[in-house]
Amino acid sequence: MTEQRTDRTGAPVSVTLDQDRAISAYTVSVDEGVLAGRADFVDPPRTPQERVFFHTEVAPEFGGRGLAGLLVREALADSIRRNLTVVPVCPLFAKHLREHGDEYTAEGGQFRRPRPADLALAKETVENAGDA
Repeated sequence: MTEQRTDRTGAPVSVTLDQDRAISAYTVSVDEGVLAGRADFVDPPRTPQERVFFHTEVAPEFGGRGLAGLLVREALADSIRRNLTVVPVCPLFAKHLREHGDEYTAEGGQFRRPRPADLALAKETVENAGDA
């Protein structure tokens, strides 16, 4: 999945689903492939119809261009297409769904509040990636 969009400056950006690394993520790239940020997630093995988003980051030199919000919106849109329930451990995803959750569910999206097991899974995913 790669979606072409533009940032607040009008520059072209692309959002790509990257599941080929130790930690899966939606990535945002600018200037024909320069990685600017990522929204990390894990799909719980016991509940594969869920996606736990636990960290979103955009490099400081790309700040102010709306890339983090673009990442969140594209990741959520793809979650709808894949019929996944979103679990927002990441504060940015949680804030977005607090503010726009009704719109998200009206578009067919599903989400639920994180549980302790989701936090533990995110922590374990990060720790295991460090060992890889």
